[in-house]
Amino acid sequence: MSQQQQSIETCIRDNLDTYFRDLDGTEPTGLYDMLVKLVEKPLLDVVMTQAGQNQSRAAEWLGLNRNTLRKKLLEHNLLK
Repeated sequence: MSQQQQSIETCIRDNLDTYFRDLDGTEPTGLYDMLVKLVEKPLLDVVMTQAGQNQSRAAEWLGLNRNTLRKKLLEHNLLK
């Protein structure tokens, strides 16, 4: 695992620890979907910016079908 991957993983773990601490014993619901949406939007936004808004290039970088990427961009209101 690269240093960058460890850094991202550590950041996610730290934030999840804080999230659970802030819940103060309250049980979360829909945690998986919430987390995926929170990570997916900035991921798509940054990748699209780095790819110069080229959906084909961004889809390739993400390992997604272009149509799947377009659907996700629409879901997150990221089409420019």
